[in-house]
Amino acid sequence: MIGKALLIPFACALAAPVQAPETIAITLANFRYTPETIALRQGQPYVLRFTNAAKGGHDFVAREFFAAAGVAAEDRAKLEDGGIEVPGRTTVGIRLTAPPAGRYPVHCSHFLHSTFGMKGMIVVS
Repeated sequence: MIGKALLIPFACALAAPVQAPETIAITLANFRYTPETIALRQGQPYVLRFTNAAKGGHDFVAREFFAAAGVAAEDRAKLEDGGIEVPGRTTVGIRLTAPPAGRYPVHCSHFLHSTFGMKGMIVVS
């Protein structure tokens, strides 16, 4: 019994540390995302925190990105057709693990919003 008790600290020291997710703040406003380009590292955990600074609704559609990312099970219901809806003056968060390296386009699917400039890019390295 004593021998097993002595091994516990060593077993804990060998366990891989759990990396805390980095929070990325993304602001949705009238016809723009800030930042316009979001840089992530593949395989790393993140919380994407979307804040809609406008009165009206916006969304953040990145179909290829969300399809390839490891979205937390409890946050999958927030996604619809590859995007996340963010009502006016609200904040919505989603936890995920970044997908493989690549460039993933982003746009707002609300009528004419992307035409007026509400688009961006997620770059995973």
